[in-house]
Amino acid sequence: MDLDFSKLGGLITAVIQDHETGRVLMVGFMNEEAFRKTVESGYATFYSRSRNKLWLKGETSGHKLVVKEISTDCDQDAVLLKVEALGPGVCHEGYESCFFRRLEDGRWQISEPRTYDPDSVYGGKG
Repeated sequence: MDLDFSKLGGLITAVIQDHETGRVLMVGFMNEEAFRKTVESGYATFYSRSRNKLWLKGETSGHKLVVKEISTDCDQDAVLLKVEALGPGVCHEGYESCFFRRLEDGRWQISEPRTYDPDSVYGGKG
């Protein structure tokens, strides 16, 4: 697994895409350990830059990401994970995707309805 973890302080960018629809669900970061755990477990695991630790996506919400396919870019410093999302959404704000805002007339507008209540899932910690 010759990925280049040297460019972002030991991290690579991980783009998460729904394997059926092609919709981008989120973008995260992985260090070597998070990538290894992702491959070994079959569930997307990331490195949290704010908490400085590994986190299994869905460990709090139950909305895990089952990895269906992993690709890398030409520089081998980013990965694309095609996943099956377990649960109604990936975003901690209650949306299917973290990309729920669209730039319209110079302003960010929410472009879709929430798919779940984040307070009931995260207890107000989302």
